[in-house]
This record gives sequence, structure tokens and C-alpha cells, in this order.
Amino acid sequence: MNLAKMLSAFAFLISSSFVAADISRDKDLNIEKILSDIPVAWGMDYLNDNVLLISQRDGHLYQFHQDTKRLHEITGLPVDILVQGQGGLFDVKRSPDYEKTGWIYLSYAKDVDDEGATTLARAKIENNILTHWQELLVTQSRTGNDVHYGGRITFDGKGHIFLSVGERGERPNAQNLMTHAGTILRLNMDGTAPADNPFVGKNEALPEIWSYGHRNPQGLFYNQQSQQLWEIEHGPRGGDEINLIEAGKNYGWPEISYGKEYWAPLSVGHGTHEEGMEQPIKTYIPSIAPSSLIQYQGTLFPQWHGILIIGALSLQHLNIVTLNDKNEAVDEQRLLNTLSRRIRNVIETPDGALLISTDSGDIYRISPKTE
Repeated sequence: MNLAKMLSAFAFLISSSFVAADISRDKDLNIEKILSDIPVAWGMDYLNDNVLLISQRDGHLYQFHQDTKRLHEITGLPVDILVQGQGGLFDVKRSPDYEKTGWIYLSYAKDVDDEGATTLARAKIENNILTHWQELLVTQSRTGNDVHYGGRITFDGKGHIFLSVGERGERPNAQNLMTHAGTILRLNMDGTAPADNPFVGKNEALPEIWSYGHRNPQGLFYNQQSQQLWEIEHGPRGGDEINLIEAGKNYGWPEISYGKEYWAPLSVGHGTHEEGMEQPIKTYIPSIAPSSLIQYQGTLFPQWHGILIIGALSLQHLNIVTLNDKNEAVDEQRLLNTLSRRIRNVIETPDGALLISTDSGDIYRISPKTE
């Protein structure tokens, strides 16, 4: 092992030990409620250091000014957002070139003949009104089911956007490359398919698909430093998965799974392994019902750099997963249990704190407690 790798390994060991020693309980954290009364704040992102965008699943979009504590609703959303079951307005993200273009990107369930289709759009904000609305992609995923939409957005910083799409409660979709359901999509910023996508030019596959074999991807994060795409998805009864996504790969659902059927203690599929299908980095049995995922990049929690931070719905906590230099999950912690809230979304603030939203309507800022 060369000196650089030795130092990296040593730094990782030190960092890992601090995770357990420094922040292992809720009392090690400052937990500050900054906003209330926005149930199911599905997506959040910062326009700048002060202004926070918040998307509410029932079809509302807000700007929150942290200095004045004032909340403004942004109007101009389309009327065909299907708010039903798990459907509605999903993610909102500031474009990486926002300062130049002014674009924000949104995902939502679009009502197409009374069926929902996960949809990607972009717009600009002028005087708290959405303008220049562009519907970029209505995915080929529509069904009458009101579950498993996916809807998370992330950017690679190289001119591409990734969008997760659930299999819409129809399991065979996830292995069918002629539907967007059960996939991660990679698009150009205008919603078109990049020429170097893995299935471009294939007669029996849609060109937007980047990976497939997914159930309901609720967390998606592209680490622009490592150029790695991380995803977390719901299993059925057990079997939630963290995956490191690679182009063209099949992640197995429903052929292989670590989960059980809802109606009986029987395994889904025909086992947990199959040639040509990827294994998860980590599974959760029982399910935590993951809602979002980031890989921490900031400095406010220096001991957490590079860890995965996940919101949990059913088990109501913030899930902290430490990785080694081989991207293997080597440690897990569960924080914020004391809130007793379904954590819907987690993001990193410009100064390196965490911001979490809960289905109860509260948004909290999380920072380390200092002596």
C-alpha cells in the first residue's frame, strides 16, 4: 500500500471512531425547529444561502426566507398534478447552472386520463410565480395504481439529470426495458436522452434508462467528487436496499429480493442472488421505509464526511451508514428517534448542517452540539 492510501485508510479509521464517540445520541445534536405546518414536505433545496425551496406533496410549492422567517407560496404549478395515494408533487431541485439560467426542476405525478405518470418539468421563478414552464418528460410509467412513483432528482454537474421512477406497483415493469417504470433515468438538462446512455440504439429498450430492476427508489444522490450515484429503495416486507448505481446494470427486483411477501412469510422472487443482477450495498430487515438519501459532503460534521444519511418513515429516525474505502457498509446508527416523526426528506444546508422534513409538517435544522 502506498503512502497516500495508508494515510487515507488511517483517516477513515479515525473518522469512523469519531462517528460512534462524538455523535451517538440525540443529545449530542442541536435540533432546532425552523418551520411548521407543511405536511409531507417531499422535496427541499436551497436557491441561495438564505432561500429554501419546499415542495409539498399535496401540490404546493414554497419559498422560505430564513432571515425573515417568512414563507411565500409560489403559484403557477400545473393543474394536472395527480394528488392521490402516494402521488402528488415530488422533488424540487435548483439547477447546477441556476445562477446563469434560473431553472428549477420538479417531479410530480401527472394525471393522464385518470392514471398517474411520473413526470419531470422545469420552470423559473419570477415574483413568486412559476414562469417558462417546460414539461420535459412524461415517463412511460402510467397505471391506475397510486403507489411507487419514485420521483427523486439529482444532477451529475456535467450536464445530466437523474430521475428515479418506481415500478408503479406492477412488479414485471422493473424487468421490462420498454417502460420507464422501475428504473433510474439519465437525461440531458432539456429532458432528452444522452447519446452515451447504455440502451441508446437498442430496439427493445427505452433510451432514457440508466439502470433497472428497481422497486420504489425514494433516495437518489450523485456525489460529484467521486462521480458515484447512490440510491435507496423500498423493499416489500423487509429488503429495503442501498445501491451504488452503474450504467446498464440490473438491480434485480422482483426476480431477487431480501424481502418477504405481504400476505405470507414467503420470499419474493427466487432467492437473493442471480447472475447478471447486482447486489445491494446494504439491506434492512425489517424495513425502515427509506424516504431520501444524501452522502455528506460538508465540514460542520467533519467525522461524517462521506457517510450516507437516510430518512426513515416507518421506523422514524435518521439512519447513518458508514462506508469503508471499498464502499462496503461497516457501521449503522439510528438518530432522532426522540422526535417520533416520519422523516420524509434530508438535505445538507449550505453551511453543512442537516435539514430534515417530517410528515407531521415540521422542518428541523440539525447541527452538532458544542460545549
